[in-house]
Amino acid sequence: MAEVNGARSSVMARLTLSALDRASQDPSCWRDPLVHRALLVSGLSVLTAAMGLLRSDLDR
Repeated sequence: MAEVNGARSSVMARLTLSALDRASQDPSCWRDPLVHRALLVSGLSVLTAAMGLLRSDLDR
């Protein structure tokens, strides 16, 4: 199960970085509140998955 969470976390992190790269090329997109929400949700998703991986490693 930890491998699945790690893969999801990795994919979400790459998607977030890709979105940030695209957004940095168009400064006008930062005016849209949905961009901020999407970054927060994806960042929290990555953080949650990382915490799950750490917990499973510590439990071993």
